[in-house]
Amino acid sequence: MNISIIGTGAYGLSIALALIKNNHKVTMWVESEERVTYLNNNRKNANILPGIEIPESITFTNSYEEAIKGKNIIFIAVAAKFVNSVTIELGKLNIKNKHFCLLSKGIEENTCEFVSDVFKRNIKNKNVAVISGPSFAIDVAHYEPIGLTIASKNKTTINLIKKVLESDSIKLRETSDVLGVELCGSIKNVIAIAAGILEGLGYSESTRSFLITESLHDIKSLIYGLGGNKKTILSFAGVGDLLLTSTSTKSRNYTFGVLIGKKDINKSKEFLNTTTVEGYNTLKSIYKLIKKKKIDMPIINIIYKIVIKGSDPNLLSEFLIKKA
Repeated sequence: MNISIIGTGAYGLSIALALIKNNHKVTMWVESEERVTYLNNNRKNANILPGIEIPESITFTNSYEEAIKGKNIIFIAVAAKFVNSVTIELGKLNIKNKHFCLLSKGIEENTCEFVSDVFKRNIKNKNVAVISGPSFAIDVAHYEPIGLTIASKNKTTINLIKKVLESDSIKLRETSDVLGVELCGSIKNVIAIAAGILEGLGYSESTRSFLITESLHDIKSLIYGLGGNKKTILSFAGVGDLLLTSTSTKSRNYTFGVLIGKKDINKSKEFLNTTTVEGYNTLKSIYKLIKKKKIDMPIINIIYKIVIKGSDPNLLSEFLIKKA
C-alpha cells in the first residue's frame, strides 16, 4: 500500500521503518529542500536515531501534494505546535477519501485544543485515528515488541491502520475514546518532568513510584471530567506510557526535570532551548485547560509552580505527603 508520513522526526522515521518492514511504500514530507537533499545523500539521522540506516525505498519530498498523491493513508508526525500549519496546507488538497493517523501529541496553548481538534478544525475528513503508547522511537526502529493504543470513532480507519502497521513487533489495541488517549499521551510528558525533578532532588524509585501512582488517580479524574472514559488510564496510552516516560533517562522530559531538580538553572534553560521538551508546552496548556474547565488537579498546579514560575522543587515531595 502507498503511505505518506508528514514529518521526519524520530518517531515518524521509526514508523516509516515499521511500514517498510510490512512491505509498504512510504513517502515522507520534509520541511525544506535542503533537508530532502541531506536525507537522500546520507540515508540516516544520527542525532535522533543513531545507528539506524534509512532504506532507499523511503522517498522524501518538500511538496505536500507529491507527498499525498496516490496515498491511501497519511500519518501526521510533526511536533504538536506545527499541526495547525500542516493541516491547513493539507486541507487545501484533495484528501476526501484518505485515512489519517495522528502520531503528534499535545494541546494547543492558545486554544486548549487537542491535536485531533486542530485536525478537525482544518480538515473536513472523519477518517482519522490517534495512536499513543509506551514506545521510544529508537525501540520501534529496532523492531522491539511494542504495544500501542489506537483510538478513533471510525472503525474502517482503525482496521486499515492496524492492517498496515501491526506486525510481529507492533500490537495495536483499539478504543473509541479519542479524548482519553490524547489526554494520556499529552499529560504523561508533564508527569515525566515531575519524576525527573524527584530524581534531581536525590529521591529514590520508591518516591517516583509514589508520584506515578498519585498521578494515575488524578489523570483518571481529569479524563472523566472532560468527558472521556476512565478505563483508558489502564491502556497502553495510559499507565503504559506514563510508566515508560516517567522512569527512563531516554525521555527528554524526564531529563529536563532532573536538571530542574538539581536546581541547575543554566543547564535546564539550555536544554529547553536546544531540545524539544513537549511536556513544557503541554504543562502550560494543561494548566490553562483545567482553569478554564474549573477542574481541580493539584498535581498540575504544583508542577506548574515549580517549572513555569520557578518555585522551589522541594515543594513537590512535600506536596505528595500532604496530598496523600
